Amino acid sequence: MSLLARIEKQKLTNAEESLNRGKNVVQLKRDPYDELKTVIHKKVIEELKEIEKNKDSEKEPGSQSIAEKIEEMVLEIIKKENDTIPRLDRLRIAKEISDDAIGFGPITPLLEDENITEVMVNGPDNVYIERKGKLELTDVFFRNNNHVMHVIEKIVAPLGRRIDESSPMVDARLPDGSRVNAIIPPLSLKGPSITIRKFFKDPLTIDNLIEFGTVTPQVADFLESCVRGRLNIIVSGGTGSGKTTTLNILSAFIPDDERIVTIEDAAEIQLRQRHVLTLESRPPNIEGKGAITIRDLVRNALRMRPDRIVVGEVRSGEALDMLQAMNTGHDGSLTTGHSNSPRDMLARLETMVLMAGMELPVKAIREQIASAIDLIIHQSRLKDGSRKITHITEVQGMEGEIITLQDVYVFKQEGIDEEGKIKGRFMATGIRPKFLSNLEAYGINLPFEIFDPSVF
Repeated sequence: MSLLARIEKQKLTNAEESLNRGKNVVQLKRDPYDELKTVIHKKVIEELKEIEKNKDSEKEPGSQSIAEKIEEMVLEIIKKENDTIPRLDRLRIAKEISDDAIGFGPITPLLEDENITEVMVNGPDNVYIERKGKLELTDVFFRNNNHVMHVIEKIVAPLGRRIDESSPMVDARLPDGSRVNAIIPPLSLKGPSITIRKFFKDPLTIDNLIEFGTVTPQVADFLESCVRGRLNIIVSGGTGSGKTTTLNILSAFIPDDERIVTIEDAAEIQLRQRHVLTLESRPPNIEGKGAITIRDLVRNALRMRPDRIVVGEVRSGEALDMLQAMNTGHDGSLTTGHSNSPRDMLARLETMVLMAGMELPVKAIREQIASAIDLIIHQSRLKDGSRKITHITEVQGMEGEIITLQDVYVFKQEGIDEEGKIKGRFMATGIRPKFLSNLEAYGINLPFEIFDPSVF
């Protein structure tokens, strides 16, 4: 055999091996009971319609849950259809069909696991989770792209949102407030993708942040005083750094007798106060009309007599309206923004104000920012997966054309322990903020020791 012929033969052999490997992967992720599950699922849906008609009776004390009824129905159908299926497989099939019918399909157990903070579906056979700040590949998979699409539609439909080829991206939320982003082909080349940022069933408190090492008791007291003293605060940080969680915790310090208006793309802020109005933006309809933006809602909120305005995140032109609100008597406003540092947050605010379409000189924008913002709380997700507040920075004012910042507290990294965890501690810089006189006007007097570096 010639050298050329041997090379061609080897190419064919390699191609066959590659094809077989691909087939094996598919085979590993294919459920042998898929056809049976499809048949059972249709029968269960018909039964559920009957249950829906009598759902009032299902709410009686001690009545059986819908999930339990579905699982019982599935086990009975399996017994009639194929009595040779092993018991463990029967229970698995029953649970999977129940999750499909009343949950969110294969990812339902992941959403129920309190140790998992994020679920990422990268197509039907590639599901990752975040646990303790680290990414892990799971053995969870969907039947096909249509199965993933079914779960996406189940999430967005109750919110009046849609996802299709003309609108292939959507932001939504689960009933518990967890944030959802979905993107589908043709934009997503690996199939429909879902990213779910989970929320704790019981919202975290400042005590939890102290327990996690995110802040110290002294810093926690300082932050509480800043919120009660009606300072305008921005929580900055990167994606997944915990900005919204920190915003939730700060919002809990707002007195219960104040009127609070929250503004978000997808409602995530969980406030326990009595007088809270929640506003949510709206995407355009199928004709490309009817969109209500965050900026529209900020403007409307100013007419709703708010004591506090809490914006989930500023991303573009709404930054100008937010700054104007802060500068026109709406003290104590809170928001978040993406940035790498407190100084970067100011640069991004400048850019976002320009995105509003107003041709303002840079100095005028900076004067607005310096006058409006009192405090920047910067949060980071560190290399070991932990989330910490790394800077608490005062916006002191203008010097010439530059906004002056002064760190009040910083997190100083001191190394890595044997388990790979970052070691460090909070330090006060020793500088007393200029806004202390504003806090004293509200009867809040902070002790000198809280700013003493030797105490930390």
